[in-house]
Amino acid sequence: MARITRRSLAFATLGTLTGALTLTQSSSAASGDGRPLAAAGGPAGAGVAPTGLRGMWIASVANIDWPGEPGLSRDAARSELTALFDAAVALHLNAVFLQVRPTADAFWPSPHEPWSEWLTGVQGRDPGWDPLGFAVTEAHARGLALHAWFNPYRIATHADPDRLAAGHPARRNPEWAVPYGGRLYYNPGLPEVREFVQDAMIHAVESYEIDGVHWDDYFYPYPVAGEEFDDDAAFEAHGEGFTDRGDWRRHNSDQLVREMADRVRAARPGIPFGISPFAVWRNASTDPLGSDTAGGVQTYDDLYADTRTWVREGWIDYVLPQVYWEIGNSAADYAELVSWWSEVARGTGVALYVGEAVYKVGDRAQPAAWQDPAELSRHLTLCADHPEVGGNAFYSATQVAADPLGAMSRVARDHYA
Repeated sequence: MARITRRSLAFATLGTLTGALTLTQSSSAASGDGRPLAAAGGPAGAGVAPTGLRGMWIASVANIDWPGEPGLSRDAARSELTALFDAAVALHLNAVFLQVRPTADAFWPSPHEPWSEWLTGVQGRDPGWDPLGFAVTEAHARGLALHAWFNPYRIATHADPDRLAAGHPARRNPEWAVPYGGRLYYNPGLPEVREFVQDAMIHAVESYEIDGVHWDDYFYPYPVAGEEFDDDAAFEAHGEGFTDRGDWRRHNSDQLVREMADRVRAARPGIPFGISPFAVWRNASTDPLGSDTAGGVQTYDDLYADTRTWVREGWIDYVLPQVYWEIGNSAADYAELVSWWSEVARGTGVALYVGEAVYKVGDRAQPAAWQDPAELSRHLTLCADHPEVGGNAFYSATQVAADPLGAMSRVARDHYA
């Protein structure tokens, strides 16, 4: 109910936002014919304006942002999406990260996977139009770069293979799927799985004038107390040379990242491939190379994602850590994490952007800092003291459009005018 209320507020607020802020067209605009943005500073800058990244995530899984509900008519779904794009323009943003493969299904006519249930209400049902193609055209018409956001391994937000569409790859290949924590995931330890998920994603890269390829923080799933991710058979079959299962899992994630990076560069030279990890790689109490934090999750140990190495080795073009805490947070201080990531990115050629938690603004369950409409603006002021930070992205679109406490309007006035 709370999410639906915030969505209603977001679209009610859009007209106010558009009137209150004046759009300034500049070199940040993408070309109107759908071509990708020109590179700014090499491959890491492709799809990003010279003024830096001013991005917004649009989540489709569970209808978080768009579509507002499954089964909308074509016209209603299009209207919702363009309203979110217009909200981004009104706030002087220049990029959107649109989730187009949320649960091993697709928001475009894919030869590999069924149409998404979050779009039509029934996985595999053809909506009769091409949402990704429409999104690229409409984003570019507004001067917005569009990065296609994919989730590599999540199959479903439930654990019942029989609920998947007939002919779904996970039904044709049941040995690929692992139930865990009430959900279904592809097994990252199987080489055939890694090849398949890349095939599924690269089809969109080859077929659309997208401005970037984007992954979020899900590799191996977040740990669930009392459960083990069952990859025993895969480890036995493919773990030769590894005595530690964690090292093998990280190797699997490394392979996925490096292979996908190579395929993106081959398919569409110049567009960036970036990842938005959970912001705590490791705590310094675990590893002296880690951040001065006390994160309950560490990507290296819990998600088997060695995000620091991906940056230091230049395997990706940009990193966009989700620094979803306030300045001064006792467990994960925003200032500490921005400083740590700046040091990691320094000298690598990998662009660094910072993810911002708009969804926390005005939420009474959050600390006092999030009740202050200036907190987000202070984040960008702090980022400006770190030359490695090339911009920010805001999660998520309905909250951006809702502009809680006027915090996004303040960001636009203070930093994007």
